[in-house]
Amino acid sequence: MSMGYSKKDEDADQAIMKVDRTSVFQEARLFNSSPISPRRCRILLTKIALLLFTGEKFPTNEATSLFFGISKLFQNKDPSLRQMVYLIIKELASSAEDVIMVTSSIMKDTAVGSDVLYRANAIRALCRIIDATTVQAIERLIKTAIVDKTPSVSSAALVSSYHLLPIARDVVRRWQSETQEAASSSKSSGGFSLGFSTGGSHNGLASSGSNFMTQYHAIGLLYQMRFHDRMALVKMVQQYGTPGAVKSPAATVLLVRLAARLAQEDQGLRKPMMQLLDGWLRHKSEMVNFEAAKAICDMKDVSEAEVVQAVHVLQLFLTSPRAVTKFAAIRILHNFASFRPQAVHSCNLDIETLITSSNRSIATFAITTLLKTGSEASVDRLMKQISGFMADITDEFKITIVEAIRTLCLKFPNKQAGMLAFLSGVLRDEGGYEFKKAVVESMFDLIKFVPESKEDALAHLCEFIEDCEFTKLAVRILHLLGVEGPKTTQPTKYIRYIYNRVVLENAVVRAAAVTALAKFGVGQKDPEVKRSVTVLLTRCLDDTDDEVRDRAVLNLRLMSEEDEMAKRFIHNESMFSLPVFEHQLVMYVTANDKATFSQPFDLSTIPVVTREQADAEDRTKKLTTATPTLKAPTTGPTKTTASSGAEAAASASATAQKYVQELLKIPELRSYGTVLKSSPLVELTESETEYVVSAVKHIFKEHIVLQFDVKNTLPDTVLEEVSVVATPSEDEEDPALEEDFIIPAAKLATNEPGTIYVSFKRLQGDKSFPVTSFTNVLKFTSKEIDPTTGEPEESGYDDEYQVEDLELTGSDYVIPTFAGSFSHVWEQVGANGESAEETMQLSSVKSIADATEQLAKALSLQPLEGTDIPVNTTTHTLKLFGKTISGGRVVATIKMAYSTKSGVTMKISTRAEEEGVAALVIASVA
Repeated sequence: MSMGYSKKDEDADQAIMKVDRTSVFQEARLFNSSPISPRRCRILLTKIALLLFTGEKFPTNEATSLFFGISKLFQNKDPSLRQMVYLIIKELASSAEDVIMVTSSIMKDTAVGSDVLYRANAIRALCRIIDATTVQAIERLIKTAIVDKTPSVSSAALVSSYHLLPIARDVVRRWQSETQEAASSSKSSGGFSLGFSTGGSHNGLASSGSNFMTQYHAIGLLYQMRFHDRMALVKMVQQYGTPGAVKSPAATVLLVRLAARLAQEDQGLRKPMMQLLDGWLRHKSEMVNFEAAKAICDMKDVSEAEVVQAVHVLQLFLTSPRAVTKFAAIRILHNFASFRPQAVHSCNLDIETLITSSNRSIATFAITTLLKTGSEASVDRLMKQISGFMADITDEFKITIVEAIRTLCLKFPNKQAGMLAFLSGVLRDEGGYEFKKAVVESMFDLIKFVPESKEDALAHLCEFIEDCEFTKLAVRILHLLGVEGPKTTQPTKYIRYIYNRVVLENAVVRAAAVTALAKFGVGQKDPEVKRSVTVLLTRCLDDTDDEVRDRAVLNLRLMSEEDEMAKRFIHNESMFSLPVFEHQLVMYVTANDKATFSQPFDLSTIPVVTREQADAEDRTKKLTTATPTLKAPTTGPTKTTASSGAEAAASASATAQKYVQELLKIPELRSYGTVLKSSPLVELTESETEYVVSAVKHIFKEHIVLQFDVKNTLPDTVLEEVSVVATPSEDEEDPALEEDFIIPAAKLATNEPGTIYVSFKRLQGDKSFPVTSFTNVLKFTSKEIDPTTGEPEESGYDDEYQVEDLELTGSDYVIPTFAGSFSHVWEQVGANGESAEETMQLSSVKSIADATEQLAKALSLQPLEGTDIPVNTTTHTLKLFGKTISGGRVVATIKMAYSTKSGVTMKISTRAEEEGVAALVIASVA
């Protein structure tokens, strides 16, 4: 066949691209013609395929007519036509009626003695047209095809079994032995030959090379069959994870992902699965090496010992002569460095050699990885190297660099001047909206979290909006100017930039400028400034846009009254918890009575957070989500050094958001008000015990609610009336807590989770912070399942089960909060409150970085001024800040020294505005 393109061929291509469903359906009369023209039919089938694959839907009657018209083409023996027939009837089967009638025609091509060229396609088509009631009729055929010696036939049967699982899972699961045989065999195949011999024999196969794709499909199907049986999955991974058991790299990649998932879900399987992953790091296929390294680096709570080999393998790949290998390795290290920079330090020398790579993608990832792993001293040198190639890379990689610099700004605030100069420089360069948005967001963070850079950053943003082509960015910058401008030493210099937007910009920007101007007038003590703002707003009353005029009228009225409502409306420093607000609104508008909306939306159920709390949560997200591979913070103790303030930095409302909906559904808790703080999940039993129990502490204004999550793992057993007796260990003469009520779980079947709530009232008022240890006893009625009826027996026996104690500490009442200047807050709290200090030995902690992370989490305080990232491995000072649930400030400094013999020695000093809180916070570490 000639591959040249003639004028006629070009016209034909254009004709196909302009296909219309109605005209194609009319042309379908061609299928009834005699004799059949294979070439014309193939062109028509191609048009149908184009319509189907571009989203066009044929009505049922047309699809049915087309389907049976195409089925008449089985009379022709042209191989190319037959291939197209199978492709189209497979796609039409879902929309046509009575498709089962063509089964006999397809079955002829699935027989063992038929032409092997047709068998794979015939099996795929057959499994698309049958329904759940007829699967058993082809069971023998599929089982035979799965173990067929021809790889294309075996793979077709395995892939078709995937599609049959949703409609006939029980039948497909009976094919496990055949699937295992296919997974254990290594068949050889070559490419499919589409050439046709003159003798009419179309064997379609050549034996050049080996193809192990069948193993990939077989192991994937085995996983789907055993999806709900963890022990069967473990056995499968161990069986096929032995060296030489699987020769297909793609199948091995499946095993890698499954092993990683099992290791994360079950701590009991962590060690054997990690051993398998470590073995796959030395696999002869690079694809498997990279997948294993990525799985280990993505593992939650991965320890230094577990990850060291993966990092070493990736480091070796950095020196590979192949660009794609270096790119894959540096990308994994780049993602991992976002939350474990210390672990990647050993690769820095090899990464530095990639900065000068001719491949800009590799160079970009290299420089951003070094930004994450480098020390404060290396920042200036790296910034100079970045500037050299910013103009040569795409916006996508520019954004990657800006994101890395944004994270670096938060870690090393002392380097803000150089970073701000770099950001302002690239802001003037050419670029699209996403790139400019990333730069502006980074400057916003500098203003918010590094107060020393505020005025310089605002000046750069003022210059940018003078020539900003993006309305969204202009509006956001104007809003920021309105919030931060009045707080600066010379607020009047920003008014000119804002009013220029009223004169020169579109209506959306003008409206935002009017609101920003008003914030300079309300609460303004300087009468001259207030008069100037009033004059400028008065000029806006003649604007052509009604939104601008309305905003001007409203703000002039607010400025004239200067009451408390005006200040709260213009300078509001609190806000609703937006994730909860959004969820509640979605639930409200999608309710069953949405047509009537008989009940008004209740704003009182939405938590209100301060601006400081929102800033603290925002800073945490930006430190810990620089890459999409970062996993959510885990519950319980962790060895990860992913920014030591990661969990501590999230505000109490953010932590409680995942529980607030469940708590709102409980009538007994509605009178308690908003949850002030929820603790992380605390495991009270091992995961292998018969009853798995974990707890969460919810702090309300006058109450403490303990939430116990219980799972019954005993087979053929039901637990009824499940409750927890939680007893605080406290002074009987002067108790601080009194049990209010217990809400039990009515019934727990095997592996079914349930929740129990135990409420205590704080007897000494909402300003008290009781500290105690709860002894917890699980009580229930156990009933066995009758194997004949599947129902629990009528009689059972009462039983109880002791679980670990639950500690209520001082940190449970503290909310991590962001503050601009640590020294300023330290002096203020010291002047108005009390202090406490203590020296401790942390012998079990292996490094300063681990101690920094664990202390921030144990104290529930926010690390400030970049002290969550230690720059010295022997000494470090951690600066922490937070507020109690009643609003009192808490500030702490921890001076640490590390030695290999004694571990970490620390001196902790705390100051608090409320009585007794300083000592309670220190006691949280013990």
